[in-house]
Amino acid sequence: MNGRLGIIDWGIGGISVYTLIKQQRPEVSVVYFSDTGVTPYGKMSRAELIARLNTVIGFLKDKGVSHLVIGCNAASTAIPYLDPQGLKIEGVIDAAVAMTSNFKPKRLGLIGGRRTVLSGVYRKAFAERGIKVEQRIAQPLSALIESGDTSSDKLRGQCKRILTPIRNCSHILLACTHYPAIENMMKEFVSPETIFIDPAAELAKRTMSWALDEKKPDAVYTSGNADQMASSASNAFGVDLKNITVEKLNSATESV
Repeated sequence: MNGRLGIIDWGIGGISVYTLIKQQRPEVSVVYFSDTGVTPYGKMSRAELIARLNTVIGFLKDKGVSHLVIGCNAASTAIPYLDPQGLKIEGVIDAAVAMTSNFKPKRLGLIGGRRTVLSGVYRKAFAERGIKVEQRIAQPLSALIESGDTSSDKLRGQCKRILTPIRNCSHILLACTHYPAIENMMKEFVSPETIFIDPAAELAKRTMSWALDEKKPDAVYTSGNADQMASSASNAFGVDLKNITVEKLNSATESV
């Protein structure tokens, strides 16, 4: 019996991956987990992050998930240390590195969260391929997008500050799945020739061969505010979650 496809993100960033998967495989049963009720993954210690993700993996396994996409760069840095609990797990980092390398960038920039950048995973992976990368910590972009902000002057000012030093890169990797929601705004602050790389398509592509359940309806869970999640997903990605069951986890599951 084929299991369901799980997607984990701290917030709504993974909705971009969810949308691409459903466009290509609309029958596949997906369980999406947004974990905004806990400390952002990028601010947890590694031990805390591993413990939390193992808890969420256990929850998703109980919901019939057999294959898991971690659509969060910060969480993906912990994949080597996780207990997969029998699930096949695919993170965003390997997909991003493969996709970016295929572009053969002349000058590569990267924007991401603090944990993602400081972990060194991208720098190491690109160095092994002979690619130098200029990285920028892009806080607080994801927090602003998560709150539903995709157009404010504050957001625009942060984009300008973050992108100006790498504005002439031939390619810029979006190392956070929230960032595609504001790609058009970010284009204002880079060279017209700069290409933004969104690895969501490559991550979704890697799930196409998976044998998955096609009978159960999709479900969305959040440890945070369900109404806020639905509103932000609609504003950032144009996805209407009203027809999907949005529920908070009980306190026993939320605790680590």
